[in-house]
Amino acid sequence: MPKHNSSKNGAALAPEFWGKAPGHPDDLRLLAGPERAGAELLRLGRIVRDFVRGFRALRVAGPCVTVFGSARFDERHRYYRLARELGAALASAGFTVMTGGGPGIMEAANRGAKEGGGFSVGCNIELPREQKPNPYLDRWVTLHYFFVRKVMLVRYSCAFVVLPGGFGTLDEVFETATLMQTGKIADFPIILMGTDYWAPLLDFLAGRMVREGTIAASDLEILSPTDSVEEAVALIEASVGGHRAARAGAPAQPALSSAAR
Repeated sequence: MPKHNSSKNGAALAPEFWGKAPGHPDDLRLLAGPERAGAELLRLGRIVRDFVRGFRALRVAGPCVTVFGSARFDERHRYYRLARELGAALASAGFTVMTGGGPGIMEAANRGAKEGGGFSVGCNIELPREQKPNPYLDRWVTLHYFFVRKVMLVRYSCAFVVLPGGFGTLDEVFETATLMQTGKIADFPIILMGTDYWAPLLDFLAGRMVREGTIAASDLEILSPTDSVEEAVALIEASVGGHRAARAGAPAQPALSSAAR
């Protein structure tokens, strides 16, 4: 059984470990302005290589559900337990479970999927403070660029479940919602679990943003809050039927587990 880091407040690692990470020189140069043409071509090649590695590794059988959430919760935390229960329920319902492949909520959902007899997939990210793939993955890939990783986490899924998290989780949920709002992807469910955590944000969306006209009241329908695993799975199952045609032709689920490096 894998060992888990722990602390009294249920965080996977002490807050000072997380904090603001130091910048990687290559990443800092990416958004620092124009480079020589040769350097930009080399960078473009690295970006394309990241996409190719992701496409090759993550062509898994559908339907697939992506679970977003914080890396900072350990197995004693209620959100970890909720994500683990969710992963098992999704697997029992026949869904592949995909996460960012790291610890915390990601690990919990993958762990539940394995315990539920399902297929468990991770899309990990290179960080200055190393994030290793969690031990509950049948298939995974580690990518360098966050924007490539986000494409992979969205591309293969027919639903998204979001548990409490920080800036990264907010980035993922709002980018996914924006893709739906602007018609870039189909209207798949985005389910927010941990309603007490999300309530202030939903109040801000429904109050200030709708009142100021920066979003429409109908945009709120993109997000579905619930604390019920059964309700979340039912929402996903109800949605999948209408989108199966869009997922036709997906390759068969791999018989053997593998990792792409």
